[in-house]
Amino acid sequence: MSTSETPATAAGTATRHVRLRVDIVLEIDAPAELTAAAEGRIDADEFMPAEEREHARAAVREDPSEALAYLVEPFDLVRDLPGVELVQAAWSSEEVEYDPDAMEWDLDEDDEDGEDDDRP
Repeated sequence: MSTSETPATAAGTATRHVRLRVDIVLEIDAPAELTAAAEGRIDADEFMPAEEREHARAAVREDPSEALAYLVEPFDLVRDLPGVELVQAAWSSEEVEYDPDAMEWDLDEDDEDGEDDDRP
């Protein structure tokens, strides 16, 4: 096989790796509930060492974006998709100033050619 060929799957079709980028802006209107849910997830993690658990609990108490990072699981987004296997995932969460009218929040900004297959 040459270096330009793509490995084939058992079914004879080419395998492909695709990077899916998702930007989500969330409004946190119940930070105490979010923090409690994150602490519950941390407490339920049987593989997390005790020292790391205390550090994680302190982080989610101080910053709602940290709580989100403990609750959002990229695998959940693709778990039930047929023919898809999650190979690698990374995510982060940060508090931001949000202005829905500002150009930086236009989610279609990368679609400069005007084509959008999802809209009629």
